[in-house]
Amino acid sequence: MRGKKQKPVKWMGPLLGLALVFPLIPIADAASGEAAIRSVEFEGMEAPKTAEDMARVYTTAKVKVTYADRSVKIFPLTYKPLFKSTDAVGGTVAGIAVDANGKPIMDTSNPDKPVPYVSDAPDANSLFQVPGAPPTGLGGNPLSLVTHYEYVTSDQAGNSAYGLVPASMSHTVIDQNRETGELTPVKLDKIDFSGVGGLWIPCNGSLTPWNTHLGSEEYDPDARAFEADPTETFVGPFVRAYYQDPDKKGNPYAYGYVPEVIVRPDQSTTVVKHYSLGRFSHELAKVAPDMKTVLFGDDGAYTMLFMYVADRPRDLSSGTLYAAKWIQKASDNGGAADLKWIRLGHATDSEIKGYIDRGIAFSDMFESSDGPAEGFQAVKTYPSGKIEYLKVKPGMEQAAAFLEPRRYGALLGATSEFNKMEGVTVNAADGKLYVAMSSVEKSMESSSKDPVDDIHVNKIKSGAVYELPFAAGQKDADGAPIRSAYVPTSMKGLVVGRDLPAPDAKGGTADDNWVANPDNLSYSEALRTLFIGEDSGMHANNYVWAYQIDSGRLSRILSVPAGAEATGLQAVDNLNGFSYVMSNFQHPGDEMILPEPLKSEVENYITRDFDNKKAGMVGYIAGLPTIGAQDRGLPGLGNVLVELRRAAEAAGADIRWNEITREVTLEYRGHRLQFRVGEMAAWMDGRQVDLPHPPELRDGRMMVPQRILEQFLAR
Repeated sequence: MRGKKQKPVKWMGPLLGLALVFPLIPIADAASGEAAIRSVEFEGMEAPKTAEDMARVYTTAKVKVTYADRSVKIFPLTYKPLFKSTDAVGGTVAGIAVDANGKPIMDTSNPDKPVPYVSDAPDANSLFQVPGAPPTGLGGNPLSLVTHYEYVTSDQAGNSAYGLVPASMSHTVIDQNRETGELTPVKLDKIDFSGVGGLWIPCNGSLTPWNTHLGSEEYDPDARAFEADPTETFVGPFVRAYYQDPDKKGNPYAYGYVPEVIVRPDQSTTVVKHYSLGRFSHELAKVAPDMKTVLFGDDGAYTMLFMYVADRPRDLSSGTLYAAKWIQKASDNGGAADLKWIRLGHATDSEIKGYIDRGIAFSDMFESSDGPAEGFQAVKTYPSGKIEYLKVKPGMEQAAAFLEPRRYGALLGATSEFNKMEGVTVNAADGKLYVAMSSVEKSMESSSKDPVDDIHVNKIKSGAVYELPFAAGQKDADGAPIRSAYVPTSMKGLVVGRDLPAPDAKGGTADDNWVANPDNLSYSEALRTLFIGEDSGMHANNYVWAYQIDSGRLSRILSVPAGAEATGLQAVDNLNGFSYVMSNFQHPGDEMILPEPLKSEVENYITRDFDNKKAGMVGYIAGLPTIGAQDRGLPGLGNVLVELRRAAEAAGADIRWNEITREVTLEYRGHRLQFRVGEMAAWMDGRQVDLPHPPELRDGRMMVPQRILEQFLAR
């Protein structure tokens, strides 16, 4: 293998992203002796019918696995609670709100009985394994779980506390039973955000390819409104509560970012806020397989589709921010469009943090006019939702691009008409991004009153999930190359809601056997399944759905209590031989649409079981088959193969291909890695490395194990 003369690389076929050894094709697994799998399909559950079922979280769904010999095995699914947000785990109440010193923030709305604020709104989960973590004491594998607590709904007196009480995250040590895979919470700690000014309304989150958690700060406060009147936003009460200082003023530009949580082997945590990813209503940030391209959800009305390309893999501290322009092609089924990307600017975290520390205000970046005027441009974006007449002050382009990316992007021609853009997730094997639009209406409908009308699609109040294919070699609107192989080039509806002309018997205004108001998204590469969680006021109960990419089949696999939102969705493929779908719910019994007397009956059960409607739940769906369970390497990477050219070019590595020996050589930062098609070993700097699966040629594309390639590119 070594020392042979190499020929120039010759690649054929399209650039598709990652590929997965998913055994829908009946190829025997010679290494493990396991029967090859022909197909995997979900068999869904019925919607709840009784008041008791409508008040609980449960599943009766199943997974059907058909093997190459036509034999069938049924895997019944179950929902496993881990803890309620009001529960203490290892002495710490999971959802408790804490100040900058880690002390509970007290609810004094009843002066005679002050109590700590406790969130009823658990959201994002990242379940993962930290190499070198100490034993749990229960004999299983030590895992880590990072969880968001998005907000506190109300105080003791029933007054809204949304946005007024600082939010939080927790890190829970989980014991994973080595035989059954059952998860048991052992110890929970609140994550310290005092070094980054606290945590502002964390919605969804994701796990990075390098095993850290990316959080979010949703609904960025309107800095223009704050400058005119500081009482117009939550910033003032938020900082006063967080710092326990009645004189604290706050700065709206300190919030609206993506925090990264690093968990160390000793179970301690560190938080970094990535200011260069831009300030907007971060529903979720998802890193593409190149470990430097980040795609986002931007929740609210009149929002934007953003993309960030980091300068270096695994490092989100500097990069280039882009915003999309929607070029419409169709208006039905959620609409369809080509996407053009507009470069907003390049920055480092420290550069943007510097503007904030110097006390920058909206008026430092923009001039504004009360009406049309020469030199001013009309824009309409979140959070103002009003037509504004703006121009950027000379020399303030970088600050505006990252602190006000919607307003600045709109001035450059990016589309600011998306509505309720929620979760995003990546199908690496097919090279696609999925984006949830909870409600396709309002700013996405045709309007002659808005300054721009890029999006003019037919109204679907129950929303849609969109499919966006990736492509390499793309250029921005100015013709400059975008240095990413994961650039979305078009957008169309994939799973589209079905509105009802009149409410059903349970008060629902969307088809109860179809997705409504999709929110959380997570994709399983192993099961080739898109999981969809709902945040709907159009269904009596919200559900989690499994949408199977190859068949287009949609199956209901979980029901949460009436009035609750399904949150915290994370598909976990092959974590020490076991697979899970993490799934929480928040605010049970809130704003129920059920008619009486059914509503009261359901509410009584919820009040009884969920601490007087004050407790959300953190848990997971168990019973999933694990594809590639024989490989017990790094979490989730057992049988995943990556297209070598795409990954190598994204990292800047050199490639050489030898057609005679069918081997490929990578050189990167003075190191060398060599693969040969069909061999179970590679050579890294002359040292033999065993592979979990042999490299393959597929339509002229060299596919190699992701885990080994990531280790090499991280050197």
